[in-house]
Parts: sequence; structure tokens; C-alpha cells
Amino acid sequence: MSDDIKKHFWKALADSPYVMVGMTGERAHHIPMNAQLDKDANSAFWFFTATDNRLAGGGPAMAQFASKGHDLFACISGTLRDETDRAVLDRLWNNGIAAWYEGGKNDPKLVLLRFDLDDAEIWTADPGIKGMFKLATGMTMKEGDLGKHAEVAL
Repeated sequence: MSDDIKKHFWKALADSPYVMVGMTGERAHHIPMNAQLDKDANSAFWFFTATDNRLAGGGPAMAQFASKGHDLFACISGTLRDETDRAVLDRLWNNGIAAWYEGGKNDPKLVLLRFDLDDAEIWTADPGIKGMFKLATGMTMKEGDLGKHAEVAL
């Protein structure tokens, strides 16, 4: 099951790449970020941000994700690191990113962070006919009646 749920996760993230990210162990609220995906990298995604963003220093972090259709949810742990490979920046750069940085790719405030993924808990919400009937009639729900849950290494 974990491979299927991981594939479902990556597809859902590609369809709506917005996550809430915060540093592990800090009391600051998580902030919305736009994950930049690379189809060849299945254990990382990237964020463009600014030097004055509270995530810019990197370190252990958590990301929360809810799919566009609210049928998949994930809590992802990993580590934010400066991405120093200029080829990665060039590959991920696009007009939507350029709109935020007056100096373009050489803007002094530009930071590209790589989120190296450790693991995640992923839930799917797919109740099916049986689950919907149980909800509608007040019958006792059992694990799996509303979807699947997996702890996965990413």
C-alpha cells in the first residue's frame, strides 16, 4: 500500500503544490509556500524565498499538505537546506517566480531552499459506498472505512 499512497501523494502535490511549512520545535506559525517539484527527484522539493523569510536559515522542518480535492492529507518531516547548485535554480525558475524578484535570478534577497524529505504520514479520504452508508446511518466506523493511512519514508 505505501507505494500506491506515495504515488497518489506526488500526483496530488503536483496538481496543487502549496504546503504550509514551519521549523520543527519553534512556536512560530507555519507559512504557505509553493513547492517546486522535479519529476526526477522523489525525495526533495524546493522553495524560492527571500533572505528575510523566517525559513531562510534552514534546519529541521515540517510541511502540511491538503490536496485540491481534500481527498489526501500529509504531514511531512525533513530538513530545509540552501540549494547551491545554480543548475537547479535555472531549471526551476519561471515567470511566476521572476515576478517576485526585481533582480531576477541574481536578486540579492533570493534564496532557493531544498526540502530534503525524511518521512510522512499520509491519509486518503475515500469513503466509498460502505463508508458513506455508515456515516449517513450513524453506524460504527472502523479504521479504513473513510480511506487509508500510511507512514512512509520519502
